[in-house]
Amino acid sequence: MTVSAIETLRQQRPSPDRPLLTGLFLEGRGRDMMTPEDVTVLEHSIDEVRAIPARTIVIRRDERVRQSSLLLEGVMCRYMDDRQGNRQIVAFHVPGDFVDLHGFAMRHLDHDVATLTPVRVALAGHDRLERIVAGYPRLTRLLWFSTLLDAAMHREWVFRLGRLEADGRVAHLFCELHARLAMIDMVRDGAFRFPVTQIDLAEASGITPVHLNRVLRALRERGLMTFRSGNVHILDLDGLAALADFDPGYLYGGGPTLEKGGA
Repeated sequence: MTVSAIETLRQQRPSPDRPLLTGLFLEGRGRDMMTPEDVTVLEHSIDEVRAIPARTIVIRRDERVRQSSLLLEGVMCRYMDDRQGNRQIVAFHVPGDFVDLHGFAMRHLDHDVATLTPVRVALAGHDRLERIVAGYPRLTRLLWFSTLLDAAMHREWVFRLGRLEADGRVAHLFCELHARLAMIDMVRDGAFRFPVTQIDLAEASGITPVHLNRVLRALRERGLMTFRSGNVHILDLDGLAALADFDPGYLYGGGPTLEKGGA
């Protein structure tokens, strides 16, 4: 990027009257390590903001990807399905997540991306991301870090599905959601909104909806948590975490070890 282009960006830095679209990116996980120039460059990588209805497939498997989506509002997921139409959700996404940033390097995905609720997304064209890679190694490293967070969560989901019983799986999922949403200040006294269905939760936990319903009832009766109409209330976080064998280290709260101002 030329000197004149950088100066133009500096003059256009967001103000209180024009809030950041990218303000939740890496919030609670290293955003404070971003320099003002990092923030400005990332903000100006956004081509457009789009509202998308609930239950919409945003990217289909093997489709060419030319933009990456930063989730601003709502809930999205990544999933895979078999030829019989059985779906396995492999990730939930909350505001501040770059849902498909890895598509920038891979050019297509091996899974589908969909909305679960109405959402707003900020779209960054891959041509703009190319400019970041070419001129901003520090910001590039932070974007790379965000994709590594996805990989860390995938590994933990594999552990959860492979090693825990149904109640532990569900407990682990809600412990993770609590931790992630707390990072972006969306938890109040153990309560938060996560407006998905029990079918969605079952597909993320590898159990049937009927089994999921029984597990939620058992967790409620044990005084650990409640889930009603998309409202989650964690009543005993320590007890829920013990049941889930949950260690939040894989979420990298606080962010990477990266000196501010360095490359």
